[in-house]
Amino acid sequence: MSYLLKKEIPVEDGYDMVVCGGGMGGATAAITAARLGLKVLIVEHTGCLGGMGTSGLVCAFDPMADGEKPVVGGLMQEIVKTLYERKKLGPEITPEDYLKNYLTWIPFDPEALKILLDELCVKAGVEIRYFTRVIDADAQDGKVKGVVINNVEGTKYIAAKTFVDATGDAVLSKLCGAKYREAGADTEEIMPATLTGLMAGIDWEQFNKTQYATPCHEQIERAYNDGVLSQCDRHLVGIFRIGENTGYMNTGHIFNLNSVNTRSLSDGMIQGRRQLNEYLEFYKRYHKGFDKAQIVATGTLMGVRESRRIVGEYELTADDYFARRQFPDQIGVFSKYIDIHPKDTSKESYKEFCDTMEGSKLKKGECYGIPYGITVPKGFENLWVSGRCNSSDISMHGAVRVMPAAAMMGQGVGTAAYLSIKSGKPATKINTAKLVELLRENGAILPQQQLSETMTKNS
Repeated sequence: MSYLLKKEIPVEDGYDMVVCGGGMGGATAAITAARLGLKVLIVEHTGCLGGMGTSGLVCAFDPMADGEKPVVGGLMQEIVKTLYERKKLGPEITPEDYLKNYLTWIPFDPEALKILLDELCVKAGVEIRYFTRVIDADAQDGKVKGVVINNVEGTKYIAAKTFVDATGDAVLSKLCGAKYREAGADTEEIMPATLTGLMAGIDWEQFNKTQYATPCHEQIERAYNDGVLSQCDRHLVGIFRIGENTGYMNTGHIFNLNSVNTRSLSDGMIQGRRQLNEYLEFYKRYHKGFDKAQIVATGTLMGVRESRRIVGEYELTADDYFARRQFPDQIGVFSKYIDIHPKDTSKESYKEFCDTMEGSKLKKGECYGIPYGITVPKGFENLWVSGRCNSSDISMHGAVRVMPAAAMMGQGVGTAAYLSIKSGKPATKINTAKLVELLRENGAILPQQQLSETMTKNS
């Protein structure tokens, strides 16, 4: 049974770009395009930018250097550098951690990131509409004419020249009719999610004395046998220090959660909050420094690791990763290993995770390219994606689904949209040599020696 509703809605136009989703991929796309002179609107369904780094309380950026030099530059490095200057990174973080050190995570204050992204958008001239969702799209034959948004004011049609899907779940791409792959469908398994939280009252000096005294999986097994934890989930990411006595907890997994199914997502939030309190007890009982600890906030977004991935003009694969492949049209380089969390609580799945992680770590000084084509839905003229819903296989997705990679994609697509409008050429026909050169002018680290005027595409 269905219900047919017809109604007239107001139309707004005059925008060069509409960005749907305000996570790191969306915010950087909007800021980049606005700095280049485009009139940009960003719509975000929460009340802040930053996505998983703020609303999701995943308060640590993944490694940004290869052990010898930085691999992540541009706007992402500008953001981290500014947070450091404002003393809003973890107290133990130094510039070497994001400019040189190997496999070093960068914890940060989520409230400071919210404020900084607001400031950057306002200064660049980005128009922000919080508490707003995209609910439909007007697209035909690979060209998007407009999107339908909804908020407390009602429903509106927004026309624009270009569009960016930074929703993480490929919501806009799906509405536009783009092809995509969905985790959990057919033979694909869903990587587990995690609800994260903030903890206060930690005595870090005491905690550091016991943190690595026993291997994590042995601590978990003991806590499960003691009845402290309800599942024997051996993969413990842990706690990152973000302040003098505060930390962000990335603990536990919610297996088989489907983030594009509301019932599954709702049940997962309930389970996640319960798990976080179990892990509070875990730290209190088995580690020093948690006598006064308490959970002060849990994420309002689920820590989803995968949902939908578009079918793009190019699909980045594990073969590209292990070849350390560099692309003439790459819009970023990265050195994060293949990070696919265990699919269940079995010892076999945990061992597979450990083996994959160790077997995929790059040597110091190595990196792989992120080509422009993974951000362009196949056959589309004026639609790009930025962030988790990029075009990659399951293994490669495990490496490039994270915030620094999303930010590099955001800067890349914001620049590409500018060149598309300026040249009058569709996303697939822009001069990618000019794209790379303009990204380099704005701080991107792109070491490829050969450039090409055309994008890398799958045959």
